[in-house]
Amino acid sequence: MADINKNALLENTEEKAVRAILVCADVGEFDAERSVDELEELSETAGVQVVGRVIQKRPSYDTATCIGSGRLAELKDEAEAMDIDLLIFDHELTANQTRNIEEITDIRAVDRTTLILDIFAQRALSAEGRIQVEMAQQKYRLAHLAGKGIAMSRLGGGIGTRGPGESKLETDRRHIRRRIETLSAELKELERRRDLRRSRRKKDNVLTAAIVGYTNVGKSTLLNALTDAGVLAENKLFATLDITSRSIELPDGRSVLLTDTVGLIRRLPHNLVEAFKSTLEEAANADIIINVIDISADDAYEQAEVTQKLLSELGCDGIPQINVLNKCDRLPDFAAVPTDSTSVRISAKKRIGFDELLRCIADNLPSDSIRGRFVIPYDKGSLLNTIREDGKIFSEEYLPEGTLIDALIDNKIYYLVKEYKQE
Repeated sequence: MADINKNALLENTEEKAVRAILVCADVGEFDAERSVDELEELSETAGVQVVGRVIQKRPSYDTATCIGSGRLAELKDEAEAMDIDLLIFDHELTANQTRNIEEITDIRAVDRTTLILDIFAQRALSAEGRIQVEMAQQKYRLAHLAGKGIAMSRLGGGIGTRGPGESKLETDRRHIRRRIETLSAELKELERRRDLRRSRRKKDNVLTAAIVGYTNVGKSTLLNALTDAGVLAENKLFATLDITSRSIELPDGRSVLLTDTVGLIRRLPHNLVEAFKSTLEEAANADIIINVIDISADDAYEQAEVTQKLLSELGCDGIPQINVLNKCDRLPDFAAVPTDSTSVRISAKKRIGFDELLRCIADNLPSDSIRGRFVIPYDKGSLLNTIREDGKIFSEEYLPEGTLIDALIDNKIYYLVKEYKQE
């Protein structure tokens, strides 16, 4: 049983930060130390001052208090001595467990899901993002409403209480269900508009690439560096929740629309996966997936596995994918990181390896056009107009036998010009 690290105490500031202890029952389901490390990152992202942590090895979760009433009583004394405001559990607590923990310790208790929901509530900016977050919040509250009683009304503000209409939600199940119905209708309308935009892009032959990956691997930094998109890029978990799309040109002349997606995380709550499915489905509808991996992270390959698992759940298995090994500049030997035809080493922050990245995207992006040099006879002038409408001309030169063009020709009209191609 790990002791609380009392040396981790920080000095109070004029505006007292919420002081928390992280609590985990280690029953062998996952790497508890690594999971609590991530929980600490989440807590700091939410603005919480983590004072200490408790990891208790157990054969199973205690149904009443998660870690057992005896250990909880000890924790109460330790927390009082350390002036703790909040207990954050690295599990999803039941309504009864939360009530029992708060009654024994007289300290507010939240779980991993509530913490993530709080971060999402702080960071969602778009209308769709806010609706998705509130939908997840309402479903979680409905499931955890039973048994909360007085405790729910005395919790006050802070982590887990952010979000629209909080004061109206206390015990009114019918109100929550009505709100969920309203949000569902709004979300379906937004999804319908998104589907129309996707259909329009497909009709206009717009190629799309979804940037996916674990949270805080550098997806937004990469999008900003490639396109000057101006997306918020912070060294925090879930810095970006809202979709941003920008177009770039590849070395072969094709344009591709890059779309940033919400970061992934171990044990991402099911409600959040469901709520953000329409956002994550950008990957399932993309022509290519750009999987960004923080290769400098100790658990880089485990993070990549989390991403792959969710991509499979979303039906992305048949979509071409490249692995972008980001933050290589943090490694002692940049060039030692192995690559192949579907992976590339980069540093998004220092803009290293971008030429190789763009070539890798172009090489793996399904081809719907061919770039080449063609001499179009002068009596085929209408063909040049067709190429301009359905393709892209990069340069023209007038020769005695016709117009020499460097052009990107759509496959559907290539048969019209292939006899004029220059080797």
